[in-house]
Amino acid sequence: MLREQLKSALKDAMLAKDQRAVSTVRLILAALKDRDIAAREKGNLDGIDDAETLAMLSTMVKQRQESIRLYEEGGRCELATQEQEEIDVIRRFMPTQLEGNELVSTIDSTIKEIGAADLKDMGKIMSTLKQRYPGRMDFSKASGIVRQQLV
Repeated sequence: MLREQLKSALKDAMLAKDQRAVSTVRLILAALKDRDIAAREKGNLDGIDDAETLAMLSTMVKQRQESIRLYEEGGRCELATQEQEEIDVIRRFMPTQLEGNELVSTIDSTIKEIGAADLKDMGKIMSTLKQRYPGRMDFSKASGIVRQQLV
């Protein structure tokens, strides 16, 4: 389903002559193709699923956020702006991120459901969150919240 959205978005961006969207969607499709090839080598002939695709998109956003930070430190604001525009395009294909109270309550309910008592259970909690909320949660933020809850 996500693949069709990406292909459709590429066509729409080309028709609209939106160069930033065209180049960003092409980057996404190229990364997706690379991941599909790697999955085939491991025996998965269908390529990666939507959950893995969302994880890939999340990684792409994080890479660009780091680039923005570095560009701003280096005084290259035009490149930081370009990276932000790419993030905006990538996020079009991602579900709405869990933030604030919603994120905390989701983590709390997962901790209670698993019956986690201390930091030894953090791996179980993070694994469960990654399975249930691919692409919907910043897992670095989530791990900090989990750590606070379990201490």
